[in-house]
Amino acid sequence: MSEKIAILIVDDHAVVRQGLRTFLELHDEIQVVGEASNGAEAVDQTRRLQPDVVLMDLVMPGMDGIAATSRIRALSPGTKVIALTSFSGEEKVFGAIRAGASGYLLKDISPSDLAKAIQAAHQGKAHLHPQIAKKLMDEFADQAKDPSHNELTERELEVLNLIAQGLSNREIAKELRISVKTVKTHVSNILGKLHVADRTQAAIYAIKKGFVE
Repeated sequence: MSEKIAILIVDDHAVVRQGLRTFLELHDEIQVVGEASNGAEAVDQTRRLQPDVVLMDLVMPGMDGIAATSRIRALSPGTKVIALTSFSGEEKVFGAIRAGASGYLLKDISPSDLAKAIQAAHQGKAHLHPQIAKKLMDEFADQAKDPSHNELTERELEVLNLIAQGLSNREIAKELRISVKTVKTHVSNILGKLHVADRTQAAIYAIKKGFVE
C-alpha cells in the first residue's frame, strides 16, 4: 500500500480548518498531519512536519499566505503548496503563483475536486480553478512579447506539450523514453526561452498558443 499524502491545513478560521480536516480524513490516501492559523505557524509546522502538500489560505494576520508560500518553497522544495482562498483578485493570484504555489483554488471548490487537486499537486502537476486559469491566460497573453516558442527545438516542443497536459517530469521521461535528468534539462531550457518562471506558466503559455494536442 502506498504511503498517505501528508497534509498541513493553514487557515486563520478554526471552523474552516475543522471542516477541511473532517472531509480530508474521509480519504484513505490522505492524512492531515497538522494545522496552522497563520503564515508564520505554517512555516514552522512545515519545518517540523515536512508535509507533502500545504493547503494555504492567503489572507491571514501576521505573515500572509503568499509570504509563507515563498518561505515554505525555499525551506522544503519537496512540499507542494495549494492556495485555497476566497480571493480571486489579480494581486493574490499572481503573487501566489510567483511565490511557488502549485495550485490556486477558490473555497467554493467541491470536495471531490479538492481531493483531485491534492493528488495532482502531490504528483507534481498544476491544478487551477477555471476562473483563475482564464485570468492567468489573459495576463500572459497581454504580457507576452511573442518570442520565444520559435526558438524551441522539436524535442522541447514535445516536452512543453506534455507539461501542458499536466505530466510530471517522471511521466514525461517515460512517455518520451528519455531520462528524468534529460527532461529536467529540457524544462529548464523551455522556461528560459519562454521567459517564464515555472512550469505552470509554461503550461498556460502553451495552452494559449494552441500547442496542446
